Amino acid sequence: MPDYGHPLRFGTFITPVNSPATRAVELAVLSEELGFDLVTFQDHPYQPSFHDTWTLLTWVAARTQSIHLSGNVINSSLRPPAVLARSAASLDLLSGGRFELGLGAGGFREAVAAMGGPDWTPGESVDALGEAIEIIRGVWDAAERRPLRVAGERWRVDGAKRGPAPAHEIPIWLGALKPRMLRLIGRTGDGWLPSLPYLQPGDLQRGNATIDEAAQKAGRDPREIVRLLNVGPQSTPEELVRLALDDGVSTFIFMGDDPDTLRYLASEVVPAVRDGVSAGRTAAGTATAARIRSAQNRAKRMPGIDYDGLPASLVARAIEPGDTGYGRYTSGYLRGGAPGLVLRPETTNAVADAVTFAARHRDLPLGIFSAGHGLSGRSLNRGGLVIDLGAFNHVEVIDEAAGRVRIGPGARWLDVARSLAPHGLAITSGDYGGVGVGGLATAGGVGWFAREHGLTIDHLRSVDVVLASGELVSASATQHPELFWAMRGAGANFGIAVSFEFEAQRVGRLGFAQLAFDASDTAGFLTRWGEAIEASDRRLTGSVILGGRQGGARYAQAMIAVDSDDPDTIVELLQPIAEIAPLVDQSVALTSYDQIMGAFVDESSPQQAQGEPLSHSGLIEHLTPEFAAATEALLDAGASYFFQLRAVGGAVADVPADATAYGWRDANFSVAAFGTRSSGLDEWWRRLEPHFEGMYLSFETDTGPAALARAFPPAHLERLHELKLRYDPTGLFRDNFFIAPAEPEEKVA
Repeated sequence: MPDYGHPLRFGTFITPVNSPATRAVELAVLSEELGFDLVTFQDHPYQPSFHDTWTLLTWVAARTQSIHLSGNVINSSLRPPAVLARSAASLDLLSGGRFELGLGAGGFREAVAAMGGPDWTPGESVDALGEAIEIIRGVWDAAERRPLRVAGERWRVDGAKRGPAPAHEIPIWLGALKPRMLRLIGRTGDGWLPSLPYLQPGDLQRGNATIDEAAQKAGRDPREIVRLLNVGPQSTPEELVRLALDDGVSTFIFMGDDPDTLRYLASEVVPAVRDGVSAGRTAAGTATAARIRSAQNRAKRMPGIDYDGLPASLVARAIEPGDTGYGRYTSGYLRGGAPGLVLRPETTNAVADAVTFAARHRDLPLGIFSAGHGLSGRSLNRGGLVIDLGAFNHVEVIDEAAGRVRIGPGARWLDVARSLAPHGLAITSGDYGGVGVGGLATAGGVGWFAREHGLTIDHLRSVDVVLASGELVSASATQHPELFWAMRGAGANFGIAVSFEFEAQRVGRLGFAQLAFDASDTAGFLTRWGEAIEASDRRLTGSVILGGRQGGARYAQAMIAVDSDDPDTIVELLQPIAEIAPLVDQSVALTSYDQIMGAFVDESSPQQAQGEPLSHSGLIEHLTPEFAAATEALLDAGASYFFQLRAVGGAVADVPADATAYGWRDANFSVAAFGTRSSGLDEWWRRLEPHFEGMYLSFETDTGPAALARAFPPAHLERLHELKLRYDPTGLFRDNFFIAPAEPEEKVA
């Protein structure tokens, strides 16, 4: 049989003995240290001298960092498939995408029956395995909104909820020898995993032929199916090279529990096999295929994208419209999407490759996806490219005494708050923990400590950026200071931030109040709210939300953070706010910053928005009676269902206006309104615009020239145009408030 061209992988097959209890775990850790790609364990739940394989896999995942794990193979007859699917997805998520699912039909019928399992015939077991695979993949398909129903003869589900989706596209490898199982692999499996000691001469050739024929009948490319093989530790490099080149085996799993043998295999046999297969493929002209997609998946590709021209660093993790995991990129917090290709780099070099690839597709939309929540939804698009920075989710304290922390753009601010809390540190960072670091840290960041500590960008000390040229630069006050200026407020236009260094603040326990006011006199309430907030101690920062009237009354929901751990001080600072209108409900708690950031984050429910949000933003110095009256009229007209005013001012205004690209430093309030086209928000908002001096771009869905002119003061915008010419002259980064490059100056002869 021909070489299928799959990348070579090497693994270990460790006996899961439970005496001594840690023996199998130690061998798994050694496997990782020696550089093996995979560690596997057989699964015989009826064997009392063995650990339960699933428990062992979980323990090993926690003890290792990079090696992949699998059962070899999991006994499917004793593990209900819907539960198995969730267990597999959970382990994959917890391990960072390192779990592979090896499945068997469940041999040793009497032992299975003795454990309370089914006494199926071999044929029934194969049918049951096929039903199990359908259920498992159905559970993993979290993007499908219909309940899962599989009416199998032996396994069935009726209306089960789907999810969670695993961290990566978990392959299903089947242990098989007989034709019926081999045909099942061809129809639906991702890999064939037999054991060499059980094979007779010619079995590999016959098995491959059976699988390939079944695959082709099912409309599949036989190369979609990886060929794995359990081999003895005495196998020679020459034998394994022949099995790779003649029989298509690409993953060799060595059976054995002797540490010295594993060391020998890793140092002598594995390199020799790699060299031999590489030489053989070169001589035969066989290209190594990093990933083979099915014909069905390829049919879902969108026009205008060079899918087959992806750089090698991006191939394995790229997500196409037909791939498992694509659903994550079709829904944002408020907006839907349907990108043509999602690139998920894991290194800065891969980010540079993604930027280069995007430059070759200059005519397509380009979204930069940091993590989680994003109101405008500009990180997604339809038919274009998305660069997902989720792999850059590090949160590292590099100098606790100085409060220096290094954070990746793919982390969420809730993750940051939780990581810094044990150190007594915090970074003011928006008011919702589900927001990704990258988007907010390049736009501004109006958080719960804004009046006391300023904006998020005010605590940024350096940022590593991949430019449109693919070059990685570090920008700070002393290195590339002009780029550093631009990244703090207009960063989406100048590159992809891959790492931030912040100076965090010392934060202990603090007060958090939730107050509900009768704001029926809306204009009066807003005027008094503005006066009270501006007059308050800087340790107090808050926001208030208003909507439509209910039975003639209107209520305002206020949330206020007070940076004090003294209850009397908290009440004293809140009292002037509480007196501006009748209170209908109130709650004040002594809590921590990370608990506030996580209070409103539903981590169990994926984002499912499909629409096109409409929101507008404004920055205003004072809530004047005229502005308050216009706002009341807007709300009474039903133009906005969510109208929010966030406190800024204080420490935000201490920073000179020209210090960052974010320039509206004298504003005391950031205003945001959400509505619809039919509600008339656009028209009513235009009546409010004369009261604003600028706007905060993270809450604005209009990205046209007029909105851009409101986002930056004129001198700032002129400077940004000039910097755009220097750092992104072709306008590659253009789908998030596009700042056009300035016209180059003509040279005088």
